[in-house]
Amino acid sequence: MYDFAYHKPTTVADAVKILSADPEARPISGGQTLLPALKHRLNKPTAVVDLSGIAELKGIRREGDRLVIGALAKHGEVANSPEVKAAIPALAQMASTIGDTQVRNRGTIGGSVSNNDPAADYPAAVLGLDATVVTDKRRIAADDFFQGMFTTALEPGELLVAIEFPIPEKAGYAKMRNPASRYVMAGVFVARTKSGTRVVVNGAGPGVFRQAEMETALAANWSADAVAGVKQSPDGLNGDIHGSAEYRAHLVTVMAKRAVANAG
Repeated sequence: MYDFAYHKPTTVADAVKILSADPEARPISGGQTLLPALKHRLNKPTAVVDLSGIAELKGIRREGDRLVIGALAKHGEVANSPEVKAAIPALAQMASTIGDTQVRNRGTIGGSVSNNDPAADYPAAVLGLDATVVTDKRRIAADDFFQGMFTTALEPGELLVAIEFPIPEKAGYAKMRNPASRYVMAGVFVARTKSGTRVVVNGAGPGVFRQAEMETALAANWSADAVAGVKQSPDGLNGDIHGSAEYRAHLVTVMAKRAVANAG
């Protein structure tokens, strides 16, 4: 681990000021990604900005037909929140399956979404529910936020503050995890909302993406049978010692059927 300065601001404004002044500074919330990178000398920030003391980044609340989750909400908090369970049960269920107990008690939704790991769960929910990412500067639609592997629309010095989830009519999630690493090999989030039907795939490719054919099928007939006949193309999907691209393509259809069944 390299030497670095340590800051612990108490407001978003102070955190942004530090990050904007130093392009090599890095924010840290739960530390589930940054700390291992520091230990293995894969990242060399000049400063680490600890966000854990910023009260305005915390909390989960219902605002009309939207659920607002602060960036520092831990996975365990999302999983056990009465507000989340009542408004979007699929999101609570998703959070309850992330990592293990230790990860769920440290990792945060803001950190996961900002990092945009292809195998992460939350990006599928953010995109699948057509959520809005709120930063200290602007509001970003989910369709514009995720831009590829570990890449988002966040600009240098910009800080994710909260995520606003529209409350869907139905939503469900299912995933296949690698038995050894527990990382997602293929996951599918489905949602039926006032604005339409969305089907989002995570884990199978280099980034989270929408499955348009399945969206069309579910819009016409919301049932597991509707997506059973839709085959995901293996082109562009991940292929490695754990599973070929063709295998992951098959998993997408299987997980889509389970996700619809979970949604009811």
